[in-house]
Amino acid sequence: MNHLPRLLAKLCVAAVALATALPAVHAAQPAKRPNILLIVADDLGYTDLGAYGGEIATPNLDRLAAGGAKLTGFYASPFCSPTRAMLMSGSDNHLVGFGDMAELILPEQRGKPGYEGYLNERVVPMGQVLKDAGYRTVMAGKWHLGVKEEVSPAARGFERSFAMVLGGASHWGDQSGIVALDPAKPPKAIYREDGKSVELPREGFYSSEAFATKLIDYLKADAASGKPFFAYLAFTAPHWPLHAPDEDIAKYAERYKDGYDALRRTRLERMKALGLVAADTPVYEGHPYWPKWESLSAAQKVSEARRMAVYAAMVDNMDRQIGRVLDHLRQTGELDNTFVFFMSDNGADGNSVYDVARTREWIHKDMDNSTPNIGRPGSFAEYGPGWAQVGMTPFKLYKSMLYEGGISVPAIAWGPGIDGGSVKREFAHVMDIAPTVFELAGAKHPGTSYQGREVLPLRGKSMLAYLKNGASAVRGADEAIGWELGGRKALRKGDWKIVFANQPWGTGEWELYNIAKDRTESENLAARHPEKLKELLAAWRQYVAETGTLEIEGLAARPGYSNGAKYYEDIALEAATSGKADTRAAAGK
Repeated sequence: MNHLPRLLAKLCVAAVALATALPAVHAAQPAKRPNILLIVADDLGYTDLGAYGGEIATPNLDRLAAGGAKLTGFYASPFCSPTRAMLMSGSDNHLVGFGDMAELILPEQRGKPGYEGYLNERVVPMGQVLKDAGYRTVMAGKWHLGVKEEVSPAARGFERSFAMVLGGASHWGDQSGIVALDPAKPPKAIYREDGKSVELPREGFYSSEAFATKLIDYLKADAASGKPFFAYLAFTAPHWPLHAPDEDIAKYAERYKDGYDALRRTRLERMKALGLVAADTPVYEGHPYWPKWESLSAAQKVSEARRMAVYAAMVDNMDRQIGRVLDHLRQTGELDNTFVFFMSDNGADGNSVYDVARTREWIHKDMDNSTPNIGRPGSFAEYGPGWAQVGMTPFKLYKSMLYEGGISVPAIAWGPGIDGGSVKREFAHVMDIAPTVFELAGAKHPGTSYQGREVLPLRGKSMLAYLKNGASAVRGADEAIGWELGGRKALRKGDWKIVFANQPWGTGEWELYNIAKDRTESENLAARHPEKLKELLAAWRQYVAETGTLEIEGLAARPGYSNGAKYYEDIALEAATSGKADTRAAAGK
């Protein structure tokens, strides 16, 4: 009997069965998309972290730096809200609603495109893009991109949010604001949960702890969905007013009695030892406008040392809260599949809000800034230009300026595929975070049209190839990046940078620096390289045209926040007070 037909038939059935089975056996399971945790500190100095040369205890951020990449050439805006606007949009602050701070917009700016004072409708924010891509989106902390509910995080892509929507606030549960128009009417901070206004608990609230707790609660609440998460943790620490728990302050009570100059030198030597700066990097001794430590009175020195101790305590506490969030992710098995990006929003702050409106009168009337009370409820203290210049070692000046000290910020990237302990020195910008996150998430920005309206495309560039795949830079040497805020201006192209600052901070004319050779901006080369200056000024004019930046004559010299001329007078007055505060302020009411 011929069995060949039956054998062939069996072989065909087996082949079909094998072909059907192979894909199920060998097909790779789709990779789980990474979680994304974006952490922003408020007014943190470049050298405040241990990983960047500081003496403050920041073990959690230091571990992230040791296991990831330190971006030593990372730049932000010189102020809070414009940085956050670029972070959430991937575009320039002049295009997305923050051509100036909402609190400082002038009549000549008001109503102009890009000067709305909130994240405008030309933006598809990061949270919305990721939500549309299937991520669960949560945030806790400082928003500063719009006060009303219709421009709160809940309306801009965050499914859960607990947000302080203004530029700053007391860190305690008294819910005090920071700018007084009338000293008889104390300002109140606005908090929103899922868009709705909420009151803080009067007891047991401290901002950094509360924000971390809310974020963890939100992550727990929807963990069963199986979706990857985008979590935005935006601390108000260490932004003034300086507030911290007593036990945290006690750790640093004796640390800062030697003053600014000694600490500046110590931090710079540690930076050199860590390989963050060249061995021949000079010490920037601070702007001559401000007094040296040795010239302060004994009472001023004690007050200043206390202020810096409270500031350090705020950074220390913030780091512990970051550790709580990381521990939660570790315990839930999510940490290894999470990309973490940490940054400060601008340089350390040496300015004074006392100069805005009638804030000085309110603080002197209601607050107890006697030295032992600084940091406690009922106090309202800043840490001033001396410590801010230390915080930005070795760079020039601090927040509100467009020298390196105003816009160079510490940044850490940690996650799967990022080389542990690496130092990434090339230029990168806050606008680059959104496209980086989208590439990580497999999310696509809609381009120029979203839900029937015209929107802005991304101006930033993804850093992913630079962080993970050996690319030598984020952008080409011929690409120019500009900044302008409050009439101060800068543009960087390759190794070269131009800066305009009003006197006494600058010359009142465009200055030129080779940042590759002189990042401390100690040698103005404008007269020696007029052709390079001309080239960068042409790029500046192109930037202005592209972004709709308004150049207003004399804007940089306007009065108000960004000077702090009376800072040391205020210290002397407050240090000499009896310690008896207004009953309302001392009670935290």
